[in-house]
Amino acid sequence: MNIEVVTTIPELFDQFKEYGIVGRAIKTGKINFDVINLRNYAHDLHKTTDDYAYGTGIGMVMKVEPVFEMFDEYLKSHQRPWIVYPSPQGETFDQSKAFELSQKDDVMFICGRYEGVDERIMSIVDEEISIGDFVISGGETITMVFVEAMARMIPGVVGKEVSVENDSFFSGLLDHANYTRPQSYRDMDVPEVLRSGDHAKIGKYLLKDAIKRTIEKRPDLFLKRDLSIEEKAAIIALLREKKEC
Repeated sequence: MNIEVVTTIPELFDQFKEYGIVGRAIKTGKINFDVINLRNYAHDLHKTTDDYAYGTGIGMVMKVEPVFEMFDEYLKSHQRPWIVYPSPQGETFDQSKAFELSQKDDVMFICGRYEGVDERIMSIVDEEISIGDFVISGGETITMVFVEAMARMIPGVVGKEVSVENDSFFSGLLDHANYTRPQSYRDMDVPEVLRSGDHAKIGKYLLKDAIKRTIEKRPDLFLKRDLSIEEKAAIIALLREKKEC
């Protein structure tokens, strides 16, 4: 898929596109990633992309002309992308949204800064997406979150598909607890069942643990879930264990 990021600070993405999941996706050709410097479309001496807001004069707002000029030039050689504006006014980002975006051929992120963007820019935006009810100075770091979450959903980007399927939120449950060596550390032991080699028992244990952690930490996720037969059996086992304690 193609991903474009429109920003006034392209240098922020230099390391991001070289390392980790996103870097691997770019190197293997799973993602074509382009960072567009919005200042290239500002024509004054200082490459200004912001101005005072009408009416209040308080705070700076991103100018409309550079964005539209960038977009017009892009359309000369590309199909129209799906345009996302990271904004606290949008729908909250989650795993299903990451999957939805990963299925598109071309997604362009317009990173706002200052007090936001001239409202006329919203006429070309397809959706606003938020990562929470708070405000930061720009959309660049939020866009990095979106892009990495999307990249994980593209087949072949993550080494093993099961790694993605077991991620928190992919199945609607939080991830189970994970352990590595040493087996025992400061009187804290890795659960015996995980060392048993019995894959059927291990699978049941991990499902129980994921359900337990979801109920304890994110009951809102659990309440929205349609339980499978295996999950219902895991809950029965949890209740029996609690009764025996």
